[in-house]
Amino acid sequence: MMNLLPKRWRALTAPAWLASAFMMMTPANAASLPTASLVPGGIALLPVAASGDHAPAVYYRDQRVIVIRTDQGWTAVVGIPLETKPGVQTAQARGTDLKLVFNVEGKAYEVQHITLSNQRMVTPAEADLKRIREETARMTKIYRHWTDVADLPLPFQSPISGRQSSAFGLRRVFNGESRNPHSGLDIAAPKGTPVGAPAEGTVVNTGDYYFNGRTVFIDHGQGLITMYCHLDEIRVHEGQKIKRGDILGTVGMSGRATGAHLHWTVSINDARVDPRLFLAPD
Repeated sequence: MMNLLPKRWRALTAPAWLASAFMMMTPANAASLPTASLVPGGIALLPVAASGDHAPAVYYRDQRVIVIRTDQGWTAVVGIPLETKPGVQTAQARGTDLKLVFNVEGKAYEVQHITLSNQRMVTPAEADLKRIREETARMTKIYRHWTDVADLPLPFQSPISGRQSSAFGLRRVFNGESRNPHSGLDIAAPKGTPVGAPAEGTVVNTGDYYFNGRTVFIDHGQGLITMYCHLDEIRVHEGQKIKRGDILGTVGMSGRATGAHLHWTVSINDARVDPRLFLAPD
């Protein structure tokens, strides 16, 4: 499997990044957990002092978080939203006094300037706004969906091979106007390239969205939702059970796109996080 982390990025940030990761990880089987990164858009791995056969219900910012059993006990997998300020954060085990405290470090994401020929993709017309609001509400509901599963299908495999064209977290400026940070990972590939599911799950939504174009959402369980945007063709349907590697559709440039690529989003506890953290290491 390819690793989308550029060698330059890994080399420059590895000491501080890995130090934080090892501090937050239990000595469990690392293959069953994503990689910790205590920054906005990253993940905190927090040991949960609880016994029993049922996972404790842990919440962060009123959203339930993933809890995975490892050889050492339970571990909470907390997604850190991109807008989180540096400092101490707290998750809570519901119905107990148990608090899971972690410290978020600051991170300055780079700025990306993009020129679009269609100004309506920067400043939508009044007629477009109703559609955009409805789509935003639909996506919020999808990201907050919870399905109880005992095990998560981790690590992920990359949905396609290709050049990383836009990194996660970039501060985006379209035609000189600042917009929301980039909440996914863009991978460039020729139009028509098959897009494979990174792991098993259930298709919970497909559709043609204003900004995202033709899009597929997969529920992998415990609030772990993945999204695939700008597709040329969708080859799955809502409610379909899929396995790792099943073809979801093909790469395109529908929606707000300047070229053929896949936009891949990973969300946990309604927080968009860096998809690279869910890929297996080299």
